Amino acid sequence: MADITKDMTIGEILTVNPGIAPILMAAGMHCLGCPSAQGETLEEAAMVHGLDVDELMKQIKAL
Repeated sequence: MADITKDMTIGEILTVNPGIAPILMAAGMHCLGCPSAQGETLEEAAMVHGLDVDELMKQIKAL
């Protein structure tokens, strides 16, 4: 499995591992299928939602 990075788009992350969706949903990223998710990196999305991207990465890597 490819490594997930904060520079990947939400769409890329979900393609690599759809099991990450619940983590993102729990963090408040409810629009995983919207056009922004296809072009927005995890880091950008975290910033927009006021989240700590490093904390999200810890949760993702814990899977």
